[in-house]
Amino acid sequence: MFGRFVAVAGGLALLAACSHSPEPAPGGPGGPMGPGGISSSRFGPGSQQDLASTAGDRVFFDYDQVDIKTEGQQTLRRQAEWLRRYPNISVTIEGHCDERGTREYNLALGERRAQAVKNVLVALGIPASRIQTISYGKERPEIPHSDDASYAQNRRGVTTVN
Repeated sequence: MFGRFVAVAGGLALLAACSHSPEPAPGGPGGPMGPGGISSSRFGPGSQQDLASTAGDRVFFDYDQVDIKTEGQQTLRRQAEWLRRYPNISVTIEGHCDERGTREYNLALGERRAQAVKNVLVALGIPASRIQTISYGKERPEIPHSDDASYAQNRRGVTTVN
């Protein structure tokens, strides 16, 4: 009986030792800075948080529209400046809609919105090869309420750092 206990305890100790993986180096491969000297931290220079706080990461659209308003144009100019500072970073533009309309209609509208944001960034000198687009339609609301204020926040194009 004691031998069985020792064998089970030894086996568990062996499994516990094997299941622990070593701690990764700070900042992932290459140390604290990732490829091209860009911080691989979620919160450092070149991160999503840096983009959002420095340039703004979203533009908003009117109901059933793809035109980028003046405030959105200003945000995209700041995004283009930010992207020029970090030439090794690529982004994805997410197109979003409010909950009104069919799923298919909103997926198409979200794609047109994402493409409109991309077109402005390209016109401002950012290479198209650094920008992808995706539409989430009405599937990912920022605010899940059915009122005009919520709808306005859900009709957006969001620039995300890849």
